[in-house]
Parts: sequence; C-alpha cells; structure tokens
Amino acid sequence: MGRAKKVILAYSGGVDTSVCIPYLKQEWGVEEIITLAADLGQGDELEPIREKALKSGASESLVADVKDIFVKEYAFPAIQANALYENRYPLGTALARPLIAKILVEAAAKYDADAIAHGCTGKGNDQVRFDVSCTALNPNLKILAPAREWGMSREQTIAYGEKFGIPAPVKKSSPFSIDKNLLGRSIEAGTLEDPANEPPEEIYEMTKAIADTPNEPEYLEIGFQKGLPTTINGTAKNPVELIEQLNKIVGNHGIGRIDMIENRLVGIKSREIYESPAMVVLINAHRDLESLTLTADVSQYKRGIEETYTKLVYNGLWYSPLKAALDAFIQQTQERVSGVVRLKLFKGNAIIVGRWSDNTLYTPDLATYGAEDQFDHKAAEGFIYVWGLPTRIWAQGNR
Repeated sequence: MGRAKKVILAYSGGVDTSVCIPYLKQEWGVEEIITLAADLGQGDELEPIREKALKSGASESLVADVKDIFVKEYAFPAIQANALYENRYPLGTALARPLIAKILVEAAAKYDADAIAHGCTGKGNDQVRFDVSCTALNPNLKILAPAREWGMSREQTIAYGEKFGIPAPVKKSSPFSIDKNLLGRSIEAGTLEDPANEPPEEIYEMTKAIADTPNEPEYLEIGFQKGLPTTINGTAKNPVELIEQLNKIVGNHGIGRIDMIENRLVGIKSREIYESPAMVVLINAHRDLESLTLTADVSQYKRGIEETYTKLVYNGLWYSPLKAALDAFIQQTQERVSGVVRLKLFKGNAIIVGRWSDNTLYTPDLATYGAEDQFDHKAAEGFIYVWGLPTRIWAQGNR
C-alpha cells in the first residue's frame, strides 16, 4: 500500500494514538497529520486532549461533538432492532465506530486528505469496524493502522513516544483497558483475562454494587413513540438527556452489568465486562412493548432479523446493503410500537410489571376467563381437528 501525505487520525489522547503521530511521520513519511477526537459523551475533557495532539506533532486538532447524532442515528435504531450481541451485549462500543468512521471520512474530504489512520491493534474488532466502514463510505481513501504493524510492546511504545516529546503516563497505568461513551463502558484485560476471576468492584463506574443499592424498589415508566424512547415518568426528554438520566436512575440500582465470554469477529474468545444501564433497560422495555403491539408472525419473524442485524453491526457492516434492507424492514414494524412500559427497579433487577398502548392488540374480552368472555369455545374443536389432521394421518400411517 502506498504511503500518504496528509492523514486524518482518529485520536483519543491515549498512548497508542499519540505515538501514531510521530510514527506516521518518521517511519511512514506522512507530511501532515490532522487529529480528530469524537465527543461521544465519554466524560473526558476534550480540550487537554486537543492540546496533547498539537504537542505530539499534529498540524491541526479537531474535536467533534456528535452525542446527539450518536443517540438518534445509531443507538435508537439499535433499540428498535432489540440489538443484543449473543443475546447480552447492547453494542455500546460497536455502535460508536461507524459514526467515528463517518466523521473521519467527512474530515478527509474537507481537508483534502488522502488517508485516514487509527490506533487499533490487529487483535480486536474495532480495526474491522473502522476499515470496513471507511471503505464503504469512500473506497478511494487509504487506511493506515500503524499499531497493527509496528510490533512494539506497550513499554516500547511509551519509550518511542518519549523520544519525540510525548510524556509517559504520569500515574501507574491501570491494568484494565476501558472504552467509554454515553451508552456505557467496556472493560477488559488485567485480571479479567482469566475467566474464573470475579471482576473487582473497582472496575465499575456506572453501576452500584448490589450491597450499596437502595433497599426499596423504584418504579420507572418509559414512553415510546414508533419504537423510539421519548419520556421518563411522563416527562419528555431529548435523546441525550434520556440516556444520561436512565444511566443514573438504573445504575443506582446495580442494573446493567454484563460479564460474558464473547466471540470476536477475528476468531478468538474474549472475556468482556460491560456496563450499559440505559441500553439494557430500554431494549428490554422496547421488546416488551412490541409483544403488545405487533402481530405474532411479525414479532416472531423479527427475532431472526434482529440477530442478523446485531451481527452486522458487531462485525463492522453498518454501511452495507443488507443492513440497509433490514433497516427498512425494522422501520416498517415500528409504526405501531407506541406506548408506555412500567418497570420495577430493585437490587440488580429491572422487572417489567406493566405496559399499555393505544395500539394494543391485547383484547380483554377475548383473553378473560370471566363472565365477559367473548371467545367462541365451540369453534376450538373444529380448529383442532383441521390443525391436527396432518399429525393424525402421519400417526395412522406409522402404526
């Protein structure tokens, strides 16, 4: 692959992305590097990160506030799809990558860069998500991944950076690798690499330990319009505010912790810890509301669509023809998914205790066993005869 002259670098302010700046210049002959940090609600102060990029040798350091887009255009569609990878992980990190790729490609067009770069290693999922998403958006851009090729240990990487004026981390580095955004946190490495080890309480930030949660349950009502969450306890919230508030309310009860052995796209198993209070509760509530408002065949067929959708997102195929086709199906199903779901939050559990909708398909006078029952019980015998006829014929032929 030919080297580039001007590069847009996805920048977090960490060791790897900082060292990418002098490395790209010294080893790969890049003339100009513009860094781009995305504000995804991770809570970091981005001004020091912007300044660090300039001190590390960037000609320009960009910061993009994309929190609103992140929730509206990436998280909310995933909620409508009930997207849980391996039925557990609500894709908090995976959903951020196609958005970062999009703003990288847009910046490359704006600044007339001929390549984008990132600090991903060769073992994770994110390299795939960045590379494939950027290629889908602009197949003519070169993609540079120096950390995938430089072969340096962390200590060597720090030493390389120090040669070019990039300070080593001041405090003792945490053994854990943490990625955080508005939708949650992912934690790996350190003692977590042994699947037998219980995660230490210190790794958690968004969720309380069960022992520290309130001793009384809290009731929560989440309102949806066409599959999108819009209200908390009857009060309308903008998308970012809704996620932020739910993270606090739900995390306070110790809800949203996930400890799983995950199958990575690159073929290895990885022990992953996630905190994702709002997304866990929103997906569970949304799925429950669908059970009230969708017909049985649509609801059941959508389950398979959801699994395929989730794998596409996890595997970096957000910008793909199949994903676009599934989006159209999912959006069609959401026309009737409006209503309210009531949850009881207590000691690590979010229990759905009620739901109601103007579009309900639940018919009380058919469901009841009381005097109001309007179901024609006599019709059941003929239905059972026709329904069971193939089985009866098969049984007679096998006697």
